[in-house]
Amino acid sequence: MKSKGASSEFAKYVSQNVFAMIGMSCYILADTFFISKAVGANGITALNLVLPLYNLIFAIGSMIGVGSAIKFAIAKNQKESNKHYFFNAMFFTTVFGMIFMAIGILAPEKLVELLGGSREIVAVGAPYTKIFMAFAPLFMWNYVCNAFVRNDGSPSIAMTATVLSSLFNIVMDWVLMFPLKMGMQGAALATALSPVVGCAICCFHFASKKNTICFKPCVPSIIKLFNCAKLGVSAFVGEFSSGVITVAFNMVILKLVGNIGVASYGVVANISLVAVSVFNGVAQGSQPLISKYYAKGDKKDLEKIITLGTVTCLCLAGIIIAVINIFAAPIANVFNSEHIEELTAYAVKGLRIYFVGFIFAGLNIFLSLAFSSMSKAIPAFVISIMRGFVVILASVFLLAYLFNMTGVWLAFPLAEAITFIISLAFLANIKKKNEVKTSG
Repeated sequence: MKSKGASSEFAKYVSQNVFAMIGMSCYILADTFFISKAVGANGITALNLVLPLYNLIFAIGSMIGVGSAIKFAIAKNQKESNKHYFFNAMFFTTVFGMIFMAIGILAPEKLVELLGGSREIVAVGAPYTKIFMAFAPLFMWNYVCNAFVRNDGSPSIAMTATVLSSLFNIVMDWVLMFPLKMGMQGAALATALSPVVGCAICCFHFASKKNTICFKPCVPSIIKLFNCAKLGVSAFVGEFSSGVITVAFNMVILKLVGNIGVASYGVVANISLVAVSVFNGVAQGSQPLISKYYAKGDKKDLEKIITLGTVTCLCLAGIIIAVINIFAAPIANVFNSEHIEELTAYAVKGLRIYFVGFIFAGLNIFLSLAFSSMSKAIPAFVISIMRGFVVILASVFLLAYLFNMTGVWLAFPLAEAITFIISLAFLANIKKKNEVKTSG
């Protein structure tokens, strides 16, 4: 009965989180599509240049939010004091958010210029950057609220908050950019206001009898922040590395085949966002359960959740790869409004090779957060840094040199496969230590 309960909890948490993450990825695709229609190539260029700023804001928010929520969940299930984790997380995300706000308001032109924008791109991108950075604290608060609500036993509310804030963003994108003709400023305002919806929906949990999150102010603790951030570092690397990888791939492809190649990578990267969101949903849905069973010392249900997560990731990877192989050409053509045959050819080949990597990527995403959920900060950090920076960057430069564009597409599967071997080694080592403790 116990294992059956763990299975049903897994199905509930994971399905809702996968749905929420897909919703979030769809708003990113919609944002890009609307900007391309309303502003054109300069708008897309400006958006791509400032994406690393988005990544950094989201990365810090997720690191503090997810890490603090994991500590909260473990303390809660071990019947220890968890009173100050929420306030501490909100305080420090406010501090970081205010820093981003000040920089964005005072020097948006310099930021876009430093990121490589020409005079024309700065003119388009600076107002966009100024608006979304002015709302940086809201993005971070949204991460914190969502992570805590999910870990306090309300995955449905966390899912609803994510989905409705994404839908709000898509609708307001259209309203502000087309009927109100606000262009890039409209896109920025729609994105900036969407976390207000997410935070507001999370308040339904905070006001409920089920809520155990404490809002009592306390003296902010750097030590507590550091201990929480260690467990959220995999979330940080996952968010921030995507910007770094995009820059590296664009540089390599530009030298190999020029703008058509970069455009084809844009197609692959955009579709891969949806796939990554699916596996993030499995990982984030499993995280509260792994933290709960780990804190209670329930090894049987802990192993069951990890096994279910692993099997789910493999099944989803198989489905995603099959769909991509069957529909690669139609998918590529959705983003190829000028019907350039060379772009379609590059993108189709890229989709079919690149997406093989999700057999391993899904497992790496899941296992990285699983280690964090069990307070295993070092394995989580190593997996994240290997797949997010070290192995992927080395792979793309080496394989591009050896096999040109085919090598570029192979870099992702190779990097994820190498990282998966490391993930398995960590998993086997932890299991061995647990067996030694049990026998002792």
